[in-house]
Amino acid sequence: MAAEQKNIFGRVAVFLEMIKFSHTVFALPFALSAALLAAGGLPSLHQLFWIVMAMVGARTAAMGLNRLIDAEIDARNPRTANRAIPAGLVSKGMTSVFIVLSLALLLLSAAQLNRLCLLLAPVAVFFLVLYSYCKRFTAMAHVVLGICLAAAPMGAWIAVRGSIDLPPLLLALAVLFWSAGFDILYALQDLEFDRKSGLHSIPVALGVNGSLWVARLFHLFMFALLLWLRQAMGLGLFFMVGLSAVCAMLFYEHWLLRDGNLEKLDAAFFNMNGYISVVMLLGSAAEVLVG
Repeated sequence: MAAEQKNIFGRVAVFLEMIKFSHTVFALPFALSAALLAAGGLPSLHQLFWIVMAMVGARTAAMGLNRLIDAEIDARNPRTANRAIPAGLVSKGMTSVFIVLSLALLLLSAAQLNRLCLLLAPVAVFFLVLYSYCKRFTAMAHVVLGICLAAAPMGAWIAVRGSIDLPPLLLALAVLFWSAGFDILYALQDLEFDRKSGLHSIPVALGVNGSLWVARLFHLFMFALLLWLRQAMGLGLFFMVGLSAVCAMLFYEHWLLRDGNLEKLDAAFFNMNGYISVVMLLGSAAEVLVG
């Protein structure tokens, strides 16, 4: 019995590593920032709990779907051939079970928040599924990923306010351009493989230099949208300090990759973008709780 339990926990651990559960840090802080701004302070514990559960469900389902749908492609790509499904560490059946459970958690969480959240949840699921197929027919997969992550702050605002307003639209668009930009940088790793396999991406369409410039432009849009958000909500010093730090980190991220050298991609992609989302949360929290 103990050995069986250990085996089950081991498979769960492998699944969590496969979907990069730790990378929830990218979108969750933006969702919490939106919740704080929507409430003008701390939302209720009920709202916070179910917002986090919705995020966990959506993120887990999204990555599970991506790994399941792309299993054959991952097996052919030397960079991804050791992922759990191609390596035989997790079966497609087990992955499907986790996806169904995660989608159920998302829908349950939306129902616990309010009716509008529940009505919009299937729209979010549609884009989660669409993203994993996009590279087969369009270079705009990065933008679709941005839409998926943009649902986090929009959904959190709706969870608190029960309405769609200008501020969450601005924050959602900022997240869209931020995540689409860093996904373009991430896709540079697979440029040659994608070309040979007939897959689509901004790097395939524009090459390394063109991709770097598109990513820079997207991140400039992000910064402009966050400035607009500050003006629209009358946010003050704390939010501006956080935004200034984000600007500095974005500049550093692109400076690391300025010559197209991907050796520093991990630092630029994982470290900087994790810090950016957390800093925005800290700035938003300080603004509504202290400022």
